[in-house]
Amino acid sequence: MRLAEIMVGFSLQKPKAVIAAMLLATLVIGAFIVRVHVDTDPENMLSEHERVRVFHDLTKKEFGLHDVVAVGVVNEKHPDGVFNPATLKKAHALSKFAATLADPNNAERRVVGRDIIAPDNVDNIIQAGLGQVRFEWLMKEPPTTREEALKIRDAALANPLLKGTMVSEDGKALAIYLPITKKDFAHTVAERLRAKIKEIGAGDDEFHITGLPVAEDTFGKEMFIQMAISAPMAMLMIFLLMYFFFRNLQLITAPMILAVCSVIITMGLLIGTGHTLHIMSSMIPIFIMPIAVTDSVHILSEFFDTYHRFRDKKKAIMHVMSELFVSMFFTSLTSAAGFASLATTPIPPIQSFGIFVGIGIMLAWLLTMLFIPAYVMLIPESSLENFGASAEHPAHASSPLNRHLRWIGKTSSGKPWLVIGVNIGIMLVGVIGISMIQVNDNPVKWFKKSHEVRVADRVLNSHFGGTYEAYLVLSGEAKELTSAEAADLLKKELELLAGDLKETALKAVAEEAAAGQPGAALLDSLAEAWNSELDNVPAEDEAGYQFWTAAIEALEKVRSRKEIFKRPDMLRYLADFQAHLAKQGDVGKSNSISDVVKKVHQELYEGNPQRFVIPDTVNAVAETLISFQNSHKPDDLWHLVTPDYTKANLWIQLRSGDNKDTERVLTDVEQYFAKNPPPVELKHEWAGLTYINVIWQAKMTTGMRNSFLSSFVMVFIMMAFMFRSVVWGLLSMIPLTFTVVFIYGILGWIGKDYDMPVAVLSSLTLGLAVDFAIHFLQRTRMTMAKTGDWAAAVRDMFDEPARAILRNIIVIAVGFTPLLLAPLVPYQTVGVFLASIMFYSGFATLWILPALLTVMKGWVFKKELKEFAEKG
Repeated sequence: MRLAEIMVGFSLQKPKAVIAAMLLATLVIGAFIVRVHVDTDPENMLSEHERVRVFHDLTKKEFGLHDVVAVGVVNEKHPDGVFNPATLKKAHALSKFAATLADPNNAERRVVGRDIIAPDNVDNIIQAGLGQVRFEWLMKEPPTTREEALKIRDAALANPLLKGTMVSEDGKALAIYLPITKKDFAHTVAERLRAKIKEIGAGDDEFHITGLPVAEDTFGKEMFIQMAISAPMAMLMIFLLMYFFFRNLQLITAPMILAVCSVIITMGLLIGTGHTLHIMSSMIPIFIMPIAVTDSVHILSEFFDTYHRFRDKKKAIMHVMSELFVSMFFTSLTSAAGFASLATTPIPPIQSFGIFVGIGIMLAWLLTMLFIPAYVMLIPESSLENFGASAEHPAHASSPLNRHLRWIGKTSSGKPWLVIGVNIGIMLVGVIGISMIQVNDNPVKWFKKSHEVRVADRVLNSHFGGTYEAYLVLSGEAKELTSAEAADLLKKELELLAGDLKETALKAVAEEAAAGQPGAALLDSLAEAWNSELDNVPAEDEAGYQFWTAAIEALEKVRSRKEIFKRPDMLRYLADFQAHLAKQGDVGKSNSISDVVKKVHQELYEGNPQRFVIPDTVNAVAETLISFQNSHKPDDLWHLVTPDYTKANLWIQLRSGDNKDTERVLTDVEQYFAKNPPPVELKHEWAGLTYINVIWQAKMTTGMRNSFLSSFVMVFIMMAFMFRSVVWGLLSMIPLTFTVVFIYGILGWIGKDYDMPVAVLSSLTLGLAVDFAIHFLQRTRMTMAKTGDWAAAVRDMFDEPARAILRNIIVIAVGFTPLLLAPLVPYQTVGVFLASIMFYSGFATLWILPALLTVMKGWVFKKELKEFAEKG
């Protein structure tokens, strides 16, 4: 190929210039890395203009909501659980300390002290005689006696807003909820709290810190630590494995330099073009390194096996590069295309991830073509004196590696139908496994089970209603009434009343309606008149008093029609809906304005448990709400309802952040509203981090699937073009197809969820699985054109080409095993996936393709046999 001769020839002629140019580019472009802006917020997986994000932000603003860090205190040893003076003193100290937490360098990053939910910062609602309530701090000061501590427990458990949210039903656990202004402050808050806990001493108490903001921010921080540890460890392992294979320290240093430069230049381009370093883009090095190294291993393997024939490094490297140039170009191109296809997903960070991995792959190919030959030219011939296959080296024909390769070649070509049949069976098993895959994710599960964040999640969600928050916003807005509409509605309400005065009231309504004034003015006028009638009722006229009281209540019901969340029927509907959610099992707890109304109404009637209900009239509801406004934190009401009472926020607590569990709740809500229409027409929309995670992960899964399918087709077209044959294009896709079906089938069988790491790794499957097939098929065609005999071609193919594939399998699969030791599950997943992709795609290439070619040799090799005949 002319391009290969030009590129390699230039490198061989100007090795120092090539190396200097690469190092200079690495330094200049890599310098942009210092401008890095880190963004670990999964919310940014969605565009800032995405409807769900816009509504989420609007909901937080409208109801005064913040993301929350949950601190749990658990005491299983004390007979009174956490409600003992010592534990409550620690909880009090921790709450007061948390209220002071703020970033000294950024006033916008802080804990919102006023909205903390903790024993010292919530009200105890108690009766103060019939028709009166009193509000006092639940725990103004830490108790000093057991009686005082138990009194706090009983008061907390008697409050539906606190039971299951702040205090566990068994009294063994207490939760403190810390609202924060910025999610990226969560990890700092958690670290400061841990330091404070260490200072006050845990004793018999267990302290746990969790919540989605903590999980997401902590993952972001630890992710970079793991990148700094795992990537170098993987590189070291690859380096040692290559030294084992090639036994030349100077030569194997080249792929390491190449991989590092590829990563630095790619990351420099990413950051230099204004992209943030997100959870996804931080994994770019892990994806580029194996692909950058594979081409180098192919070159070194071929160079190792052919150098002894030339004993001239220039001739040897030129021969190697001419043999491998086309296959390396197309493997890099297909890998880059696979990742670049991610640009079609609707997730911005995944788009940039795919584009820049694709750029990195092609950059690695370019540097491989230029740098490796240049580097080889600078190695003294004396250093290569003992380089190459020898009797002592494992690459020699008598080595176990080569014996196994020859056995594979003989079996796959000698018993092709057996091999094909076994693999079809494996495919069927894989297809069944794929049908069993569950799409599911949860950022907390990105940590291994022993990680403190995940332990905290497990413990606190077993004690409380749930630390995963979702908000269901219900809204309904009645239109302004005309005079006639107001009159009709009021007449319907009055018709339900009894008494001699009904006709008087109906006549008054008709007279006011005839005046033609707006509906609101009609109601105001009647209210004034009927209140005057009530004031003038004689003391002995009980029937008259009851009628005008009922008439005024009917009028208020019509007048407050717009304030739908003051209506008793609407609040009862909301309470019934909450009861339904609690029965389903996925929702651990929910809080709404209905709970506030019921609790205050109970205390207005001296704490009578039978009065823990929604009152019957709008006025009675209004009385409970006015009473609540006398609490220490009256603004807490506006977390649950808007001041105009047209919107209500149902705060839902889930014990699990798994997508599949949240989606069950979403489905259940839709079904409930469909089967149980509300008293007035309502619109409902979701907000909250848990819901946002469901949305972006669903978009990611769909986008990744579509991009994978489109890139699969694209790679096939590229293969058909490369081989100038549809049949050979199809053959090159077989190892990829078998690899995808096998690996994802195994995921289904073992019950591994299809989550974010797995979805993204599908692109890596595309890139690596097709690599071996291209090399094997390209070399097979070249060999057949030279030998004209399939048996001879098999022997040749299971020599150096198969050895290069096997070395690559071992180098990458084993080289990335340090990732398995990482505490972050996505890194472990990458390690397992890399090994699985390498092993099975190599297996499929070395077993299935020779078997198929054996069966089809009379058909697929017509062109090569013709070339051989013409040479002969």
